[in-house]
Amino acid sequence: MNTKDSNTKQLTNTIFVIKIGGKVAEDEQQQGSILDGLARLKHPVILVHGGGTQATSMAEVLGVKSQMIDGRRVTDPAMLDIAIMVYGGLINKKMVAQLESRGRKALGLTGADMGIIRSVKRPPHPIDFGWVGDIEWINTDELLVLLERGIIPVLAPLSSDGSGQLLNTNADSIAAHVAIALAKNTPFQVNLNLCFDLEGVMINGKLCEFLNPQDFMLAKKDGKVSGGMIPKLDLGFKAVQAGVRHVRIVHPKDLYTQTMGTYLRLD
Repeated sequence: MNTKDSNTKQLTNTIFVIKIGGKVAEDEQQQGSILDGLARLKHPVILVHGGGTQATSMAEVLGVKSQMIDGRRVTDPAMLDIAIMVYGGLINKKMVAQLESRGRKALGLTGADMGIIRSVKRPPHPIDFGWVGDIEWINTDELLVLLERGIIPVLAPLSSDGSGQLLNTNADSIAAHVAIALAKNTPFQVNLNLCFDLEGVMINGKLCEFLNPQDFMLAKKDGKVSGGMIPKLDLGFKAVQAGVRHVRIVHPKDLYTQTMGTYLRLD
Protein backbone atom coordinates (compact mmCIF):
# COMPACT_ATOMS: atom_id res chain seq x y z
CA MET A 1 0.00 0.00 0.00
CA ASN A 2 1.31 3.41 -0.89
CA THR A 3 0.37 5.21 2.31
CA LYS A 4 1.49 8.62 1.15
CA ASP A 5 -0.77 8.58 -1.91
CA SER A 6 -3.77 6.56 -0.76
CA ASN A 7 -4.20 7.41 2.92
CA THR A 8 -3.03 10.96 3.51
CA LYS A 9 -4.90 13.14 1.05
CA GLN A 10 -7.31 14.62 3.60
CA LEU A 11 -4.99 14.78 6.60
CA THR A 12 -3.16 17.75 8.08
CA ASN A 13 0.57 17.35 8.58
CA THR A 14 0.33 16.66 12.33
CA ILE A 15 -1.15 13.65 14.11
CA PHE A 16 -1.93 13.78 17.81
CA VAL A 17 -1.61 10.65 19.95
CA ILE A 18 -3.28 11.22 23.31
CA LYS A 19 -3.27 8.77 26.20
CA ILE A 20 -5.54 9.21 29.21
CA GLY A 21 -5.02 7.11 32.33
CA GLY A 22 -7.53 5.14 34.31
CA LYS A 23 -8.06 7.75 37.03
CA VAL A 24 -8.66 10.44 34.45
CA ALA A 25 -10.99 8.16 32.52
CA GLU A 26 -13.01 7.60 35.72
CA ASP A 27 -13.54 11.31 36.33
CA GLU A 28 -16.54 12.27 34.19
CA GLN A 29 -15.72 15.98 34.29
CA GLN A 30 -12.08 15.52 33.23
CA GLN A 31 -12.99 12.95 30.60
CA GLY A 32 -15.72 15.20 29.26
CA SER A 33 -13.31 18.13 29.02
CA ILE A 34 -10.80 16.02 27.08
CA LEU A 35 -13.46 14.74 24.69
CA ASP A 36 -14.85 18.25 24.20
CA GLY A 37 -11.39 19.34 23.10
CA LEU A 38 -10.95 16.33 20.83
CA ALA A 39 -14.21 17.14 19.11
CA ARG A 40 -12.87 20.61 18.27
CA LEU A 41 -9.40 19.57 17.10
CA LYS A 42 -8.82 19.98 13.38
CA HIS A 43 -5.89 17.55 13.41
CA PRO A 44 -6.27 13.76 13.23
CA VAL A 45 -6.25 12.15 16.67
CA ILE A 46 -5.60 8.70 18.07
CA LEU A 47 -6.92 8.24 21.62
CA VAL A 48 -5.46 5.58 23.92
CA HIS A 49 -7.02 4.86 27.30
CA GLY A 50 -6.14 2.94 30.43
CA GLY A 51 -8.52 1.61 33.03
CA GLY A 52 -6.66 -0.27 35.76
CA THR A 53 -8.77 1.14 38.61
CA GLN A 54 -12.01 0.07 36.94
CA ALA A 55 -10.58 -3.38 36.28
CA THR A 56 -9.66 -3.73 39.95
CA SER A 57 -13.16 -2.66 41.01
CA MET A 58 -14.78 -5.13 38.62
CA ALA A 59 -12.51 -7.89 39.89
CA GLU A 60 -13.68 -7.21 43.44
CA VAL A 61 -17.32 -7.37 42.35
CA LEU A 62 -16.70 -10.71 40.63
CA GLY A 63 -14.63 -12.12 43.49
CA VAL A 64 -11.37 -12.22 41.52
CA LYS A 65 -8.24 -11.36 43.48
CA SER A 66 -6.03 -8.64 42.00
CA GLN A 67 -2.29 -9.15 42.31
CA MET A 68 0.23 -6.36 41.80
CA ILE A 69 4.04 -6.56 41.72
CA ASP A 70 5.98 -3.29 41.82
CA GLY A 71 2.81 -1.46 40.82
CA ARG A 72 2.21 -3.68 37.79
CA ARG A 73 -0.77 -5.97 37.39
CA VAL A 74 -0.37 -9.73 37.22
CA THR A 75 -2.78 -10.95 34.55
CA ASP A 76 -3.90 -14.51 35.21
CA PRO A 77 -6.63 -16.03 32.98
CA ALA A 78 -9.47 -14.69 35.17
CA MET A 79 -7.97 -11.20 35.28
CA LEU A 80 -7.41 -11.26 31.52
CA ASP A 81 -11.13 -11.89 30.99
CA ILE A 82 -11.93 -8.94 33.25
CA ALA A 83 -9.42 -6.73 31.42
CA ILE A 84 -11.00 -7.63 28.08
CA MET A 85 -14.49 -6.86 29.42
CA VAL A 86 -13.57 -3.60 31.13
CA TYR A 87 -10.97 -2.20 28.73
CA GLY A 88 -12.31 -3.44 25.41
CA GLY A 89 -15.96 -3.12 26.37
CA LEU A 90 -17.10 -0.92 29.24
CA ILE A 91 -14.56 1.93 29.05
CA ASN A 92 -13.86 1.80 25.34
CA LYS A 93 -17.44 1.84 24.12
CA LYS A 94 -18.50 4.55 26.54
CA MET A 95 -15.76 6.79 25.17
CA VAL A 96 -16.79 6.03 21.61
CA ALA A 97 -20.40 6.89 22.44
CA GLN A 98 -19.33 10.17 24.07
CA LEU A 99 -17.26 11.16 21.03
CA GLU A 100 -20.16 10.30 18.73
CA SER A 101 -22.44 12.50 20.87
CA ARG A 102 -20.02 15.37 20.22
CA GLY A 103 -20.29 14.95 16.47
CA ARG A 104 -17.07 13.00 15.87
CA LYS A 105 -16.84 9.61 14.24
CA ALA A 106 -14.96 7.18 16.49
CA LEU A 107 -14.10 3.49 16.41
CA GLY A 108 -13.20 1.49 19.50
CA LEU A 109 -10.40 -1.00 18.93
CA THR A 110 -8.25 -3.55 20.66
CA GLY A 111 -4.92 -4.51 19.16
CA ALA A 112 -6.59 -7.54 17.57
CA ASP A 113 -8.98 -5.42 15.50
CA MET A 114 -7.60 -4.90 12.00
CA GLY A 115 -4.30 -6.30 13.28
CA ILE A 116 -3.48 -2.88 14.75
CA ILE A 117 -1.10 -3.97 17.54
CA ARG A 118 0.95 -7.19 17.49
CA SER A 119 2.62 -8.26 20.71
CA VAL A 120 4.46 -11.18 22.22
CA LYS A 121 3.69 -12.63 25.65
CA ARG A 122 6.17 -11.34 28.19
CA PRO A 123 8.67 -14.00 29.31
CA PRO A 124 8.01 -15.45 32.79
CA HIS A 125 11.48 -14.57 34.04
CA PRO A 126 12.48 -12.81 36.21
CA ILE A 127 8.81 -12.13 37.13
CA ASP A 128 5.81 -13.92 35.68
CA PHE A 129 3.19 -11.24 34.96
CA GLY A 130 0.93 -13.71 33.18
CA TRP A 131 -0.94 -12.74 30.01
CA VAL A 132 0.85 -9.45 29.44
CA GLY A 133 1.99 -8.34 25.99
CA ASP A 134 5.17 -6.58 24.93
CA ILE A 135 4.62 -4.72 21.66
CA GLU A 136 6.42 -5.92 18.53
CA TRP A 137 4.87 -3.70 15.84
CA ILE A 138 2.05 -1.32 14.96
CA ASN A 139 0.00 -1.48 11.75
CA THR A 140 0.21 2.17 10.71
CA ASP A 141 -1.42 1.53 7.31
CA GLU A 142 -4.72 0.59 8.94
CA LEU A 143 -4.56 3.50 11.37
CA LEU A 144 -4.06 5.91 8.47
CA VAL A 145 -7.07 4.43 6.66
CA LEU A 146 -9.22 5.38 9.66
CA LEU A 147 -7.67 8.82 10.12
CA GLU A 148 -8.11 9.65 6.44
CA ARG A 149 -11.84 9.02 6.83
CA GLY A 150 -12.03 11.41 9.79
CA ILE A 151 -12.40 8.60 12.34
CA ILE A 152 -10.83 8.80 15.80
CA PRO A 153 -9.38 5.38 16.70
CA VAL A 154 -9.97 4.74 20.41
CA LEU A 155 -7.43 2.12 21.46
CA ALA A 156 -7.98 -0.08 24.50
CA PRO A 157 -4.90 -1.40 26.37
CA LEU A 158 -5.16 -4.84 24.78
CA SER A 159 -3.01 -6.34 22.02
CA SER A 160 -2.86 -9.63 20.13
CA ASP A 161 -0.13 -12.21 19.51
CA GLY A 162 -1.50 -12.93 16.03
CA SER A 163 -2.46 -16.48 17.00
CA GLY A 164 -5.77 -15.71 18.63
CA GLN A 165 -4.51 -14.69 22.07
CA LEU A 166 -5.36 -11.28 23.53
CA LEU A 167 -2.82 -9.77 25.91
CA ASN A 168 -3.09 -7.10 28.59
CA THR A 169 -0.81 -4.27 27.42
CA ASN A 170 0.29 -1.07 29.12
CA ALA A 171 -1.56 1.96 27.73
CA ASP A 172 1.48 4.26 27.92
CA SER A 173 3.41 1.66 25.94
CA ILE A 174 0.68 1.49 23.29
CA ALA A 175 0.56 5.27 22.95
CA ALA A 176 4.35 5.57 22.70
CA HIS A 177 4.71 2.72 20.19
CA VAL A 178 1.89 4.10 18.04
CA ALA A 179 3.53 7.53 18.02
CA ILE A 180 6.95 6.02 17.20
CA ALA A 181 5.56 3.89 14.37
CA LEU A 182 3.77 6.88 12.84
CA ALA A 183 6.89 9.03 13.12
CA LYS A 184 9.05 6.37 11.46
CA ASN A 185 6.68 5.08 8.79
CA THR A 186 4.69 8.11 7.66
CA PRO A 187 5.48 11.66 6.50
CA PHE A 188 3.57 13.23 9.40
CA GLN A 189 4.75 15.14 12.43
CA VAL A 190 3.57 13.34 15.56
CA ASN A 191 2.72 14.81 18.95
CA LEU A 192 2.46 12.45 21.93
CA ASN A 193 0.60 13.59 25.06
CA LEU A 194 0.55 11.33 28.12
CA CYS A 195 -2.19 12.62 30.44
CA PHE A 196 -2.47 11.73 34.10
CA ASP A 197 -3.48 13.30 37.40
CA LEU A 198 -0.48 15.59 38.02
CA GLU A 199 0.51 18.79 36.22
CA GLY A 200 3.57 17.05 34.80
CA VAL A 201 6.90 15.86 36.17
CA MET A 202 7.29 17.31 39.65
CA ILE A 203 10.82 17.69 41.07
CA ASN A 204 11.24 19.16 44.56
CA GLY A 205 7.57 20.08 44.51
CA LYS A 206 7.87 22.19 41.37
CA LEU A 207 6.73 21.52 37.82
CA CYS A 208 9.61 20.72 35.51
CA GLU A 209 8.74 22.45 32.24
CA PHE A 210 11.46 20.68 30.23
CA LEU A 211 13.33 17.47 30.96
CA ASN A 212 16.25 15.83 29.16
CA PRO A 213 17.66 12.31 29.63
CA GLN A 214 20.61 13.50 31.73
CA ASP A 215 18.43 15.38 34.22
CA PHE A 216 16.00 12.45 34.28
CA MET A 217 18.77 9.99 35.18
CA LEU A 218 20.01 12.29 37.94
CA ALA A 219 16.51 12.81 39.36
CA LYS A 220 15.91 9.06 39.29
CA LYS A 221 19.22 8.37 41.04
CA ASP A 222 18.37 10.91 43.76
CA GLY A 223 14.87 9.46 44.20
CA LYS A 224 13.19 12.66 43.03
CA VAL A 225 11.46 10.74 40.26
CA SER A 226 10.14 7.31 41.21
CA GLY A 227 7.36 4.76 40.90
CA GLY A 228 5.17 4.73 37.82
CA MET A 229 6.70 7.94 36.51
CA ILE A 230 9.93 6.12 35.63
CA PRO A 231 8.51 3.76 32.96
CA LYS A 232 6.36 6.63 31.64
CA LEU A 233 9.45 8.77 31.12
CA ASP A 234 11.46 5.86 29.71
CA LEU A 235 8.78 5.45 27.03
CA GLY A 236 8.58 9.20 26.45
CA PHE A 237 12.31 9.56 25.83
CA LYS A 238 12.24 6.50 23.58
CA ALA A 239 9.62 8.32 21.51
CA VAL A 240 11.67 11.53 21.34
CA GLN A 241 14.74 9.57 20.24
CA ALA A 242 12.67 7.87 17.52
CA GLY A 243 11.60 11.17 15.97
CA VAL A 244 8.29 12.01 17.66
CA ARG A 245 8.18 15.79 17.42
CA HIS A 246 6.66 16.70 20.79
CA VAL A 247 6.33 14.45 23.83
CA ARG A 248 4.58 15.88 26.85
CA ILE A 249 3.52 14.67 30.30
CA VAL A 250 0.47 16.77 31.16
CA HIS A 251 -2.64 17.11 33.28
CA PRO A 252 -5.92 16.81 31.34
CA LYS A 253 -6.92 20.40 32.13
CA ASP A 254 -3.79 21.63 30.36
CA LEU A 255 -3.90 19.25 27.39
CA TYR A 256 -5.05 21.87 24.89
CA THR A 257 -2.56 24.52 25.97
CA GLN A 258 0.93 24.58 24.48
CA THR A 259 2.81 25.93 27.48
CA MET A 260 1.84 23.64 30.37
CA GLY A 261 3.03 20.19 31.39
CA THR A 262 6.52 18.74 31.00
CA TYR A 263 8.09 18.56 27.54
CA LEU A 264 10.73 15.89 26.99
CA ARG A 265 13.68 16.77 24.81
CA LEU A 266 17.15 15.41 24.13
CA ASP A 267 19.23 18.49 25.04
